[in-house]
Order: sequence, then structure tokens, then C-alpha cells
Amino acid sequence: MPPPLWQGLVRKTPSIAPLANRGLLSITGSQSTDFLNGLLGSSVQEPVRNQFSTGRVMYDVFLYATTNGYLLEYDMAPSEAVSLSSYLKRHVLRSKVKIRSATEEYDVWAAWGSTKDHEWETKRHWHWERSGAVEPVWNGSPSWPWGTGEGIILDRRAVGMGRRLLVRKGEHPQDSSTHDIVPTEEYVLHRIIRGVPEGAADIVPMQAFPMESNLDIMGALDFRKGCYVGQELTVRTYHTGVIRKRILPVVIQKLEQGVQISHTPPLPLNLDIKPVIEKPGPRPRGSGKILSNQKGVGLALLRLEHVAGVQKGDLRFDIVDGENATNLTAVPWWPEWWPREPDTTSST
Repeated sequence: MPPPLWQGLVRKTPSIAPLANRGLLSITGSQSTDFLNGLLGSSVQEPVRNQFSTGRVMYDVFLYATTNGYLLEYDMAPSEAVSLSSYLKRHVLRSKVKIRSATEEYDVWAAWGSTKDHEWETKRHWHWERSGAVEPVWNGSPSWPWGTGEGIILDRRAVGMGRRLLVRKGEHPQDSSTHDIVPTEEYVLHRIIRGVPEGAADIVPMQAFPMESNLDIMGALDFRKGCYVGQELTVRTYHTGVIRKRILPVVIQKLEQGVQISHTPPLPLNLDIKPVIEKPGPRPRGSGKILSNQKGVGLALLRLEHVAGVQKGDLRFDIVDGENATNLTAVPWWPEWWPREPDTTSST
């Protein structure tokens, strides 16, 4: 269950928010499906949300099917990665594919919290690998669980995320008459509370690994499809590697008082999270990073062994800025919907 301090941050009414800094590319042509299937980490067959996977992630993207191709949504924030348009065009070669910007044609919105946003949810089932990789198994769902409505994605990255909508530039979604219209920051808070990383702030281009960024848990990776860019490293990690880090939600507290803080503006991205010994034991190695954060809660990339130590009371997470302590600590927790590892110690 979420920590009690989080309860006051959860919106209780149906809400809809415009999503800032989102770009769109139109991908059309008779070979557009095969073209995208060779570049994305998930199968491209129907309306689908995917993420790029190149061993390290370049972009996490949403893919919408249209009548003549696809619209690909991505984060336009500057990063170390080559521009998405340039990257795609580099791979067109002789394929019958056309790529153009559609950013000026559509706005991206997120809607959540209404009966409509919950009625399509189904019970989560999971497939575990020895590496710690986890895949959702969509028992009882349609053949493609992300929905088939044009310009609409059922956001199954986590329970309660709602829907993602494309709307003609300058217009409001139909849901705006029945939902509270809230700023983008409320959507960021909404996904933080559910443990969902998104965009360059959380899934750092050219640095983040797919499974450490929870792309497996969110249903963004197909480990059984044919060749695509970055497949070798991703599949090898899935079968024979060990996943040592995950992005988890955290409560940001004052170190001494244990009181949740509310920062305006939020903490800077990528501040170090240092594991500190609370009880005698071996010195922990490595550190974590603060990612998106709002109103004293955030996401953080953490070593799983350190998270276990914090939960046992052996460690705490101090937030530091360079060499300087910030007098803040990060307290991680597992979202209620998060997959629970099956008990392998039971006799069979």
C-alpha cells in the first residue's frame, strides 16, 4: 500500500491533463509496419505502445495506428541521443516509408480516474525470468491490450494510469466536459505515485537500460520477436543476466524529523542517492539517482540490494548534491500493483 503521506496527493475526481513537450512523427507507406518492427523493442502489428530499445534506450515512445500508417509520440527534450527524425530517416534506405513531423497537428492529453478509465482493466498476471525480468501476461484481454481506437491508447503501463489521447491542435478532448482539466504537473504526479517512468527525465537517453527502467514490466518489450536494433544485449540480459536496479517511487523526507517535504520547484534531476549504514555491516557500493519529483514524492533509480537493506532497517538513502549533504532522505516503496515474485522455496 502507498505510504499514508501519499494519500493526500492522489486526485479523487476524473482528471485530464495536456502533456507538454511531446513531439509527433507521421510514419506512412506500404512498408511502415516492417520498418518500425525492425527498430522498436516490441512487435508492431496493431495499435501499440512501444519503446525504442538499443541495448541502452534512445527514446521511449508511444505508437498510434492511423488509417494510412502510424503516429509516433516522443519526448522533445534535448538529450545526447540523435534526433528521432534523423535516426529514423537514416534507416529508411530503400523502404517504402515516408517520415514527416506532425507535432503542429496534434496535442497529447492524458485522462484518468473515471469509470471509463477503469472498466477495461483486468487482473495482472506475470511471467518471471531468473534474471529478474518480468513480463505482463494479458489473460482475459483482447488480442492487443492497448486498445484499437484511433488516437487513443489504453495506458496499461501500470494499474490506474487511464488513457492517452491525441487531439487536433488547439482543441480539447471530449472528456474535458466530464473531467477536471489539470496542468501537466498533475499528470507527472499521477504517474510518479504509480511508479511509471517516462521521457528523458526518467529514462535517460543513451544511458538507461530497458529493464532497469521497467520497460519489461510496463509491457514495452517483446523478447520473442525477430531481429531489431539492440536485440542482442536486451535478450541476453533477459535470459542470462541479472537485473540489479529498478526505478521505484520514493517519499522525500527531512532526514532528522522524518517529515515529508514539498519542494517548489522540485529537486534537480539526477541528484545522487547515497546508501548509508544504519546498523553494522558491509559498506554498500554504488548509489542511486533522483528522477522526476513533485510535492515531496518522486521516482528514483535504485540498486535492489540497497532497497532491501532499507526495508530491513540496515540502510537509509541520503540525497546528496555533489559532495554536499542535503539533509534529505528518500524512502522507497513498492506500488500496490507491482508484480510480486513467486515463492520458489515451496515444495512441489
